[in-house]
Amino acid sequence: MNAGVTGLNVNASRLATISDNIANSSTFGYKTAESDFSSIALDSGGGTYTAGGVTVSTFRNVEGQGTLVTTGNATDISIAGRGMLPVTSVVDVGSGDDQPLMLVSTGSFEPDKNGILRTQSGLALLGWPANVDGTVSPRARDSASGLEPVRVTSNQLAAEATENISFGANLPASATAAGEPASPLPISIEYFGNLGTSETLTATFTPQIPESGQSNSWQLQLTDSASAANPVATFEIAFDASRTGGGAISSVSLASTGAVNGESYDADTGELTINLDGGPMSILIGRPGHDGQLSQLSSEFAPHAITKDGAPVGNLSTIEIDEGGILRAVYDTGFSRSLYQVPLADVPNLNGLRALDNQAFALTDKSGSMYLWDAGSGPTGSTIGFARESSTTDIAGELTALIETQRAYSSNAKIIQTVDEMLQETTNIKR
Repeated sequence: MNAGVTGLNVNASRLATISDNIANSSTFGYKTAESDFSSIALDSGGGTYTAGGVTVSTFRNVEGQGTLVTTGNATDISIAGRGMLPVTSVVDVGSGDDQPLMLVSTGSFEPDKNGILRTQSGLALLGWPANVDGTVSPRARDSASGLEPVRVTSNQLAAEATENISFGANLPASATAAGEPASPLPISIEYFGNLGTSETLTATFTPQIPESGQSNSWQLQLTDSASAANPVATFEIAFDASRTGGGAISSVSLASTGAVNGESYDADTGELTINLDGGPMSILIGRPGHDGQLSQLSSEFAPHAITKDGAPVGNLSTIEIDEGGILRAVYDTGFSRSLYQVPLADVPNLNGLRALDNQAFALTDKSGSMYLWDAGSGPTGSTIGFARESSTTDIAGELTALIETQRAYSSNAKIIQTVDEMLQETTNIKR
């Protein structure tokens, strides 16, 4: 009878896990609960057998991976592989107390009135804040002490200063011949200052006219609309006129007057470095002996391939996360800025985590210690935006298990009924 009672109890526990699994079959990020039966063996002797019964242990299969479902929200975040997102209760944000760390495998995050990315159930996403230049300072990997709630409202407006310019042009070879007028050829390039202002850098090419023949040399003078003293830099550029390298840059040097603001040319990279009032700027014109940016051929003056980084002041358009866990603000002017890095937590035994409400989990002594990885590194998978992880519940499997559990429960109930009838027969013998 005791064995039959334990059978009823363990099947009741299994029915509870099946009920939870079926009820959460449409819950994003839900990890199925599973029951594991173990026999109980009692010492038997004298040719008799003593029924010990059965016991049950339940756990969450946190290692199970649900199907990823695409959504229309950029901050619907899931993980393609192993790892958990760090979150905390939004109620504890700003309370001054230590924020309780919780872990989730997926989440639909939206900014609240304070700009904190949180789920509808009140879980705030945690990350490491990025520096102004977009880098993330080294943080402790075995502790959540450096994690902060992700906020986005402080970045509604932003600009990006231009630091790199690339431009090319064909300079007419005939313009450097003796007797030709030394007519300057300007190229004006817009760039953006440190405060998002629109400025103009003008590159003026002036042919060097010899007394006879052809010089194949030009003076490049750079002037800046934001600088009080111009020109900001002057270079001498010579072009190759040989059969094998005709038209390519031969050499670049400072003007005879020398450096004005510490400007220089790097032949290995093909970049000019000039110092403006707002800071240094690199200008790619090409390497000696290589085609590409600047050339001197017998053709007309033709600027081309003018590109630059930076952007004017823009409004925050959306927040996106990349595969490496970098959360970026995307602005309507077309540039993006790194705001946070969201690490992925991993523990030796994921199934040892303690299940909490809202598909969250907490660390335990059974799970082992936590380590925070960059997404996509170590054992962890990559972070994916516009996606959520569906429930790991297998409805067909759960319904099959439900039938099996019902039959097992009925069979154990039959054992108790049979023992009761045997006891009744024993009682009737005395009568």
